[in-house]
Amino acid sequence: MSLLSALDSRHTVAPEGYSRWLIPPAALAVHLCIGQAYATSVYKNSLIAHFGASQTAIGIIFSIAIVMLGLSAALGGTWVERNGPRKAMFVSACFWAAGFLVAALGIGTEQLWLVYVGYGVLGGIGLGIGYISPVSTLIKWFPDRPGLATGLAIMGFGGGALIASPLSRQLLSLYDAGYNPDDAKSVAGGSALVLLFVTLGIGYFLVMMFGVLNVRVPREGWRPPGFDPASIREKPLVTTASVSAANALRTRSFWLLWIVLFCNVTAGIGILEQASPMIQDFFRSGGASGVSVAAAAGFVGVLSLFNMAGRFAWSATSDAIGRKPIYMIYLGVGMVLYALLASVGHTATALFVLLAGVILSFYGGGFATVPAYLRDLFGTYQVGAIHGRLLTAWSAAGVAGPLIVNGFLDAQGKPGTLTASAYQPALFTMVGVLAVGFIANLLIRPVPQRFHEPVTAEPEKVAS
Repeated sequence: MSLLSALDSRHTVAPEGYSRWLIPPAALAVHLCIGQAYATSVYKNSLIAHFGASQTAIGIIFSIAIVMLGLSAALGGTWVERNGPRKAMFVSACFWAAGFLVAALGIGTEQLWLVYVGYGVLGGIGLGIGYISPVSTLIKWFPDRPGLATGLAIMGFGGGALIASPLSRQLLSLYDAGYNPDDAKSVAGGSALVLLFVTLGIGYFLVMMFGVLNVRVPREGWRPPGFDPASIREKPLVTTASVSAANALRTRSFWLLWIVLFCNVTAGIGILEQASPMIQDFFRSGGASGVSVAAAAGFVGVLSLFNMAGRFAWSATSDAIGRKPIYMIYLGVGMVLYALLASVGHTATALFVLLAGVILSFYGGGFATVPAYLRDLFGTYQVGAIHGRLLTAWSAAGVAGPLIVNGFLDAQGKPGTLTASAYQPALFTMVGVLAVGFIANLLIRPVPQRFHEPVTAEPEKVAS
């Protein structure tokens, strides 16, 4: 059997007695690797020094990757559904690893455009395909607990930075004796950056291949022991019908959910992108901050933990209370928390950390819950492809969130001189953004029958 043939979905059907609990670790292997995208700040200053470029010029690398994530997920979603998770994970691993290696070539030859093409374009394609590749399969394996299943995998994307950040710092210190991983101002040399990118590219490829080799799809007609599909029909907003990706784009519910995800991500990413300077500015007095650079870095780590935990805990909770109610919590309680952060967040460091942490848990929970929300509305028929199209909201929010926050902050003064009051306009704007999402969530209704596939297209059919 050839390699390409072994990747076909018909050769990945699980045998009798195969445990479905082996699927989340396979998905997690991919998501933990591509979650490295959240750790790019570790070597950002080193890239700035190496290329003699501005922060904006280096920051564009991450922006390109996120835009390509959304585009590749949207354009490749149907291909992923048609070819199955194993081939999709393999393609993701190839693009993700190639992105690091091409970027390493760009660093070594001091050609910044190669880093854009490598990590930004190629790596971004790997991000998008890898992000959606296990979603449809997980939902098919866990029809009784889709929120729990997708939360287990997508939790890895939020937690990938917790592994990548310290790993990258230690590797840089190993490759460059003059680099101090405990000094925020220390920068690594070009050769160390090249070796870092080569190491990460090869290492991540090997880890992702674990997921490729272990992922399986359930056989046609498979159901978990004791699961009664009739129990799904009793829940509001949950369908047992099938809706194609093309028809999903014609429904009002899809675009309302697009707005919901866009608003939730815009609000969360506004804090995530500004986290370290934000906590220092909130507790600045007389030009000096009461929060050290090291403490601010620790705060970023705490937010990553909240982000990761929220992806699992809130998505699992949605299995019990429903997807629409959980988004009412994300958006409604989120409005209250943003208002509190703006008005009383500066009174105590612990209060600031708690408010920001819960907000970031809602941010992560929104990502992990949305695949199950899509399954409820559109069925399992092409849920992976529909999810890919919905992730364009992430790309849009990745631009809008930082623009809103940075736009207000630029008008308030220079970095390093701002105080808590400078953030109030941006934070209250996020309250309004969440309010729009809250209303959009309330308006979501079951998909009309005219958009359903003919009854011969069984929703539990294995993707082929």
